[in-house]
Amino acid sequence: MVGASLAEDGFRIVGVDYRKVEHPPDYVEAVYRANYNKTLIEDIFRRHRPTHVLHLGRVGNLKEQIGKRFDLNVLGSRKVMDLSLKYGAGRLVVLSTFHIYGAHPRNHIPIYEDEPLRAGTEFPQIADAIQFDNQALTWLHRHRALPTVLLRPCHVVGPHINNTISRFLRLPVIPVPMGFSPMTQFIHERDIVAAIVGATKGEASGVFNVAGQSPIPWLEAVALTGARVVPVPSSLGALALRASTRVSSAFPPYMINFFKFPCVISDVAFREAFSWRPRVTDREAIVSTVRGY
Repeated sequence: MVGASLAEDGFRIVGVDYRKVEHPPDYVEAVYRANYNKTLIEDIFRRHRPTHVLHLGRVGNLKEQIGKRFDLNVLGSRKVMDLSLKYGAGRLVVLSTFHIYGAHPRNHIPIYEDEPLRAGTEFPQIADAIQFDNQALTWLHRHRALPTVLLRPCHVVGPHINNTISRFLRLPVIPVPMGFSPMTQFIHERDIVAAIVGATKGEASGVFNVAGQSPIPWLEAVALTGARVVPVPSSLGALALRASTRVSSAFPPYMINFFKFPCVISDVAFREAFSWRPRVTDREAIVSTVRGY
């Protein structure tokens, strides 16, 4: 969707993915299958000399071995950033996630971009995502000659999104931890596309949170799905979630805390820097994720 929007604005789109792309869309000039830390990726940069690089391919799938995720997310991302500088790109956009802040009972509300990253202290499954983000943050401060934007969006959902949270919201039966209903943020696929496109075409650089219109209580979000809600003791939350056939072993353990504790981010800096506003409410985003899938 990001590529389609940029193509409409006259950009030539070249795609790279470590997975095989069976049916690339018509607006893509070429699609390459390449690991981000291998030799082929430099051949692609040398051949096409991109003016804008969008690194949107962080691997969050826990089914991938931790070593492979580290190679792609940390080593591969560093190579993509270095090649962007080497081959004269004029702008770099890197997509991270607000999961790195972690959901915690002592979180500030809201969380700004300079807050500590709590997630890694309890859950090693997100360690590579934190290293990925820290590396990008350090890189953008060291290489100011290449304007770089690091985005940390909240839960991204929508009818065309197949990530963990979207699959969870589509379950016919949703377990919820008893006694918890933290404020939760969602951003619709159309709004995150507009945010990425805005960051690509804008002039500001730095690290920015990105969120939807306003947070809503988790129990209200679940009620909007139309699913049957089953309260479970907090200690059994992980077992209940993993019992679902749609989330199974790929469900990240750290996500359970997002159903219990707050992680509400402020995206005031991004809205002001790029004159951006989300158009889809969090409630509308949840409903479209389930009914429009």
